[in-house]
Amino acid sequence: MDIGFWKDKWDKNVIGFHLSEVNPLLVKYYEQLTLDTTARVFLPLCGKTKDISWLLSKGHSIVGVEFSELAIQQLFDELQVEPKITTLKDLKLYSAQGLDIFVGDFFKLTSELVGHVDAIYDRAALVALPNPIREQYSTYLKGLTHEAPQLLVTFKYDENLLQGPPFSVSNGEVYEHYEKQYKVVLLDNKDEKFKGKIDAQESVWLLKK
Repeated sequence: MDIGFWKDKWDKNVIGFHLSEVNPLLVKYYEQLTLDTTARVFLPLCGKTKDISWLLSKGHSIVGVEFSELAIQQLFDELQVEPKITTLKDLKLYSAQGLDIFVGDFFKLTSELVGHVDAIYDRAALVALPNPIREQYSTYLKGLTHEAPQLLVTFKYDENLLQGPPFSVSNGEVYEHYEKQYKVVLLDNKDEKFKGKIDAQESVWLLKK
């Protein structure tokens, strides 16, 4: 996994992948996860997404992981929350009331560090990774979270016309990664112009046992 690539994107503020508002697909389909307000939600490769503040406003606690420490510093600044920073062996932990964000390599996380997870919201992790790391990621994620239910967002486009990330992930690949552990339900497909020029589909999936 090219951690340096993503750190460089944040350092140079080349973050077109960062939405300036809450993801409409999260707002529309969040209730499909049927979460209690006390549920703890895991966001892999979370950046400083506005989705975190939205989920916090619903009463949920959040645990996340991100390569770029700058992104997490900006997240806490935008939330106007002073983090407690703990240096671990391979990671740093930025924490506050209801919010734990690990900084470092996703594959250095353990289920003991992450703790209990009620649901996963993956808007930017699977699509950020090239093949074959996506297979490694999905397998590790399932073990890390004890196969917690998941709301997953993917993109599909002609990779001959554009090189990711975000990468194109086919419907078949989603099933390959998850159908043995979950009931995989395609909730929505939305046509769009990817990066303003390439025909693409944005899809949202519900993964539940």
